[in-house]
Amino acid sequence: MALIIRMRQQGRTNAHAFRIVVIDERQARDGKYVESLGWYNPHADTEELSYSIKPDRIQHWLDQGAQISDRVEALVARGAPEVLRHYHAKVQAHRISQTAKRRERRRRAAKTATK
Repeated sequence: MALIIRMRQQGRTNAHAFRIVVIDERQARDGKYVESLGWYNPHADTEELSYSIKPDRIQHWLDQGAQISDRVEALVARGAPEVLRHYHAKVQAHRISQTAKRRERRRRAAKTATK
């Protein structure tokens, strides 16, 4: 089951509000979710009333392997940039290790091909 952190639409027509949730990526936009991590109201008058997030829970789900949508990532960058710094550092370290493994496999393949 692949999990994603994304927004779930709430509210009425032309006055939407959103919940930030962890959900199976195969679920519908407004389908059943695993956990609510905050909310976002694009129609709020002030910045502090427009969204609320739980950085510790977002960090927990990112550590468990959940992906994060672009819009939620932008909200988290505004409210809890340290969570994203940790997440991007982890992703970058994984890419570097995968690249090193790939280079090693190519080097071994080239060595056996020349013999």
